[in-house]
Amino acid sequence: MPVSTPPLRLVRGPRGLPPLGDLPAFGRDPLGFLARLRDDYGDAVTWSLGPRRSLFVSRPEHIMEMLAGREDTYEILEIGWSFQQITGNSVIRSKGDDWRRKRSLVQPTVRPRQVRTYADTMVECAGAEADRWRDGERIDIQKEMARITQRVVVRTLFGNDLGEQTAALGEAMDLATRAVGEELRSIGLFLPAWVRTPSRRRLLGAVRTIDAEVHRLIEARVAAGGAAEERDDLLGRLLAARDEQGRPLTPKEVRDEAVTLWAAGHETTSTALTWAWYLLARAPEVRARLEAELERVLAGRPPTIDDYDDLVWTRQIVKETMRLYPPVWLIPAVAREGATLGGTRIRAGTIVWCSQWTTHRDPRWFREPERFRPERWDSDAPDAVPDHAWFPFGGGQRTCLGARFAQVEAALILAAVAQRCRLDLPGTEVPPYPVLLLQPATPLRATVRHRTRPEAKPHPGFGEVG
Repeated sequence: MPVSTPPLRLVRGPRGLPPLGDLPAFGRDPLGFLARLRDDYGDAVTWSLGPRRSLFVSRPEHIMEMLAGREDTYEILEIGWSFQQITGNSVIRSKGDDWRRKRSLVQPTVRPRQVRTYADTMVECAGAEADRWRDGERIDIQKEMARITQRVVVRTLFGNDLGEQTAALGEAMDLATRAVGEELRSIGLFLPAWVRTPSRRRLLGAVRTIDAEVHRLIEARVAAGGAAEERDDLLGRLLAARDEQGRPLTPKEVRDEAVTLWAAGHETTSTALTWAWYLLARAPEVRARLEAELERVLAGRPPTIDDYDDLVWTRQIVKETMRLYPPVWLIPAVAREGATLGGTRIRAGTIVWCSQWTTHRDPRWFREPERFRPERWDSDAPDAVPDHAWFPFGGGQRTCLGARFAQVEAALILAAVAQRCRLDLPGTEVPPYPVLLLQPATPLRATVRHRTRPEAKPHPGFGEVG
């Protein structure tokens, strides 16, 4: 146990009603339930999810220890039949040697060097969508951000724009992920695979739509021959990948990884951007500083990957948005024999939960935790944030492989759209609705206000400089 890790003292939480335990209370209001566990009981609270013994931990040190040990003393939780239908046995669900093999094959597709090659696509897709909006038009922010990120992920994953099929695939993925979230909050979590509820039937229809198109794309690429496998997109890299024994991913494995990358690369970023526009509309001083940074750094030209490090305030807006509204809001793991936290033995089979939502809004780690304050991430900010008090992408060996992709994508899309317009929202507060991701409970409809951009100056290295 690291010296800095405080002892973990288990506290018994609420007494649920068998056989469901605390599932009804969790299902009605997951965010409120978890916050009450932390506030009313403590940092290590036992509770029950149906027949399963659970432990909810809130201290960053214990969260870090749990996430860091997820291959040795903790394993992933199978969170429901519906989730498996989407991801298959991809890297986020596989275990042991199978996980290590797949991670070694998938990780190179989203390394920083590869993300650089996708940056222009991110900006082009954002600009093309924003240029369609008319001044004074009312738009559904969530749908428009999803449209942008769908186009980005389809082009970077499959190497082309699928046209109308992009929208159909996006709708199928939205339906599928919503079904997963609904199952997580209900008795459906414990239903056997053979039970076909209406939600499960809708999910299977959506997965059939997804699989048909993904398999068509994979088969077309394979039929085109080896040279096509080396195309500079994620699908080509998955097909070209070989493990230490020279083995490629099977067609089913390629499907599972492609669909997982698609789901993660599309929905998490579009959700974060939706919340970013919501927060910016309620913080005019933050938005004004964003616009000033864009004019200073970009001077009217589109953002590029070379601007990413200089867009400091833009990146801090993304980071603060993901603190307040983390798209992934809950992480479970199952304790194995010998598992400990803070020096305390955790009974094998216990589901250990941590929540980005509650930790990111804990006043012990963040001053004025409910306020949108991007300046808290200034390099010289007076209040230091403890390690792992901010963990929207998880942590340890299973940190999200697409974290860099998502952060670059969110910042560049935010910059490209904010250059062109403001998205004004009414002052009504919109609560989050936790399904698989943390979505707005009601549609966010904004009025588009075009901005006059300064005349573009050449990017250093292109044309005349100075």
